[in-house]
Amino acid sequence: MFSHDELQRLLDSTAVVGSPLSRLQAMTYRTLLLVLYGAGLRISEAIGLTVADVDIAEQVLTVRNTKFYKTRLVPIGPQLASALAAYYERRSTLPMVKDRGSPFLCTRTGCCLAYPEVITCFQRIRSAAGIVRPPGELRPPRLHDLRHTAAVHRVLAWYRSGKDVQYLLPHLATYLGHANIVSTQRYLHMTSELLQEASSRFAAYALNEVEREADDA
Repeated sequence: MFSHDELQRLLDSTAVVGSPLSRLQAMTYRTLLLVLYGAGLRISEAIGLTVADVDIAEQVLTVRNTKFYKTRLVPIGPQLASALAAYYERRSTLPMVKDRGSPFLCTRTGCCLAYPEVITCFQRIRSAAGIVRPPGELRPPRLHDLRHTAAVHRVLAWYRSGKDVQYLLPHLATYLGHANIVSTQRYLHMTSELLQEASSRFAAYALNEVEREADDA
């Protein structure tokens, strides 16, 4: 999982994959990171998006041919929509395929990003960002961990705003394209932040129970 500081460092380090042969490459990878975190997509889903799948006006992504062969609509926030609009505007100025069936995130020749190359470029970005293996972990955070991070940060935000997390988890499962809530719960391994928020929520609940019992006495 990535911290907020690490997320910013990743975005700031995408310039490392820039190339004189591709004026779009650094921006492509920055936008890819934003989509993975901001929309919680799988890597294959993000690089599979076509121009037609990205509805900036309605702020929604259409994700097709997912892990479970289903299509789903993924609403996005205004900040991500703005970033996608800026990317598409830049993409439109370059001599590449522009039909609605072409890859949204693309190489300099307008082709779909290749998964192995995406992983290699991410490793370069991660290294430039100074992100290393956390103590006790077997490896540094992976590109796919942006999706995990998005899920954990969403649940943390719900806790901190007093939302009913158990009620909202099925909605998060649908948003992430999980077949059931069990898959979503695996993402939410108890980080120190989640433990603290869950503990605070339980403490507040317990205090209310004690006060109610005192009132009834």
